[in-house]
Formats: sequence, C-alpha cells, structure tokens
Amino acid sequence: MQQGSAYFIEEVSTVEETHTLSVLVDNEPGVLARVIGLFSGRGYNIDSLTVSETSHEDHISRITIVTTATPPVLQQIRSQLGRLVPVHEVADLSTFEVAPLERELALIKVAGTGDKRVEALRLADAFRATVIDATAEHFVFEMTGRKNKIEQFITIMQPLGLVEVCRTGVVALRRGQDKT
Repeated sequence: MQQGSAYFIEEVSTVEETHTLSVLVDNEPGVLARVIGLFSGRGYNIDSLTVSETSHEDHISRITIVTTATPPVLQQIRSQLGRLVPVHEVADLSTFEVAPLERELALIKVAGTGDKRVEALRLADAFRATVIDATAEHFVFEMTGRKNKIEQFITIMQPLGLVEVCRTGVVALRRGQDKT
C-alpha cells in the first residue's frame, strides 16, 4: 500500500477543443440574453450560435452553441448552463460516440463576367450550390453543408469575384433515435 497524500494530482489538458452544445430552454424573453451573458461574463467565446423554437406547444427552444475551450472550461460551461433556471437540458453533442449531424447555410454573392462567371457556375455545380439570384454582373449562391465545405467554397470563390457572404450558425442533432 502506497503512503502519502490522499489527494491525487490530475493532469489537466490545456489543449483547446471545439464542442457543439445543444441547450433546450423555455421560449421566453430574456433567456438568450442570460445564456449569452454566461459566456461573455466569464470571457468564453462563441464560435457559432443558432436559436429556434422546437416545440410550439411546450414553448421550448433549442440553442445550438459551438465554442472552443479547454476540457475543464467546457465542463464548467456545461455545469453553469445547466444551473440556469430556464434551461431544461444541456447536451454536449461532441462527446457522443457517433458524431452529430451538423449543417450550416450560407448565401454567397459573386460578381464576374466572361470566363470567371462560367468558372463560378461550374464550381457552384460541383459544390451543389444553388443560384437563387442572378443578374448580368453577379450571382447569389445558396449553399448548405458542413462548415469546412462552405469555407472551402468561399475560398475558391475569392479570386472569381467574391463580393460578400452571409452565414447562419451551425445547427446540429444527435444521430439515432435518442432525443437531445
């Protein structure tokens, strides 16, 4: 039997990880401000944020938050979110064995004529982006997909005349029949 302190020294990771949190809350005024206040008041960053009502009858909304932090900070975020009064459930979708389904929507405006215009249309087709507005001088593409796919498309469009981009936050659901 080893003698010494009853306390053990736990190695704490300082490597930041990106996690997707699904937070079910009451759909009432001020709830989003309270959740965001928890992050900003403690200096935590939010990489992506989406909010939508998921059950009109029960007045429940889902807040999907993508954040990057060290494991101890992520645990603290989950704990503090769970203690807020209007919060029903906090699920870290990144901790399940099977990766969650994550998608984002982007509107991408590209201006160009001639060969650049043809190339932008060809690439949009390859990325399954849809033309939702077009004039003789520009296109607006609508694209849904994983964050990295959208970022890759935006990068490719830059030399072809990228004008502006508007993106939603990430929406995510756990795979399988379980509800979170």
